[in-house]
Amino acid sequence: MANIIIRNLTKKYGSAIALNNVSLEIDSGEFLVLLGPSGCGKTTLLRCLAGLETPDEGEIIIGDTVMFSSSDKIMTPPGKRDLGMVFQSYALWPHMTVRDNVKFGLDVLKTPANISKETLDNVLLNLGMDQLADRYPSELSGGQQQRVALARLLATKPPVFLMDEPLSNLDARLRMDMRVELKRFQSDAGATTVYVTHDQTEAMTMSTRVVVMKDGQVQQVAAPSDLYHQPSNTFVADFIGMPRINLITLRAANSDKSIYKNDDMSIDIGWVPGVDEIVLGAHPEDLVVSKQITSSSEEYSVTAVLPNGPETIIQLTRGKTAVIARVAHDSTYSVGESVYVNYTTNALNVYDAKSGLIIKPN
Repeated sequence: MANIIIRNLTKKYGSAIALNNVSLEIDSGEFLVLLGPSGCGKTTLLRCLAGLETPDEGEIIIGDTVMFSSSDKIMTPPGKRDLGMVFQSYALWPHMTVRDNVKFGLDVLKTPANISKETLDNVLLNLGMDQLADRYPSELSGGQQQRVALARLLATKPPVFLMDEPLSNLDARLRMDMRVELKRFQSDAGATTVYVTHDQTEAMTMSTRVVVMKDGQVQQVAAPSDLYHQPSNTFVADFIGMPRINLITLRAANSDKSIYKNDDMSIDIGWVPGVDEIVLGAHPEDLVVSKQITSSSEEYSVTAVLPNGPETIIQLTRGKTAVIARVAHDSTYSVGESVYVNYTTNALNVYDAKSGLIIKPN
């Protein structure tokens, strides 16, 4: 296992800035996920760690070794970084059998034949690929090819795993199965893992911590639960969660009060943020929907009903304000019906409308 330190890393392609002064510390044995939309810089960061891209500025330290330093003119080539990488495209040799593909890394390391055979047999058996050892990649399913790529990685036992969207080419059911397997393999190996994805479900279910990126910059680094319940800004809040969080712009009814409103709704958030305009973040489960009016509820109209197995998602509107609520699967609501909504105020997040940054109660 090895820890990773990234300091002030910058990478440019002409005038475009792919990474903008990125700094991270990754603990030994951690499963860290780089998450963000296309073009945010997550794959570029992974490739810089692997040595496949040369940053313009900054420093990368893996374990006790400086792998890159712009100030000291250090650039360690990929083959000397003691890393293992799984690519989105699997990158298998088409003319080699499963056995030979997995053995390739051991051959490069000049592993003695007896140790190589024992390692190869154990890895193929653990991944359920022992019966397919003599097949070629073209004779395998997508999930089986992914297992071969993973087996090749595990066979060489590197202290650091790098994974670039390895499950994106699989169907939804197989992705779920492979998430479980990947977590188990990573835990068993104890390797420090950096995993790139644009799929928030992968990020939230697999990681120790998640790094959310946008435009080459780190927006937030947090454990999945913290990321979901307290996004640091409106970008992270809007990006995390399915269905997405409700973000409602409101103005202060009085600068010294805790009541905020727009043309359609009014809410007492219970404390005074101290700014004139806020963006209120309410997860769909933070809306309490009822067919009975209460003293604090407001009337909304149901505009869409989306059954989703163990839950039902409903869209509600009040004037020009539209929100999404999550209700029990056996709830019976119909389009056009009037309902009454309360907000669970102690679960709400409040953001400064100007900066987009979270405001916390004093």
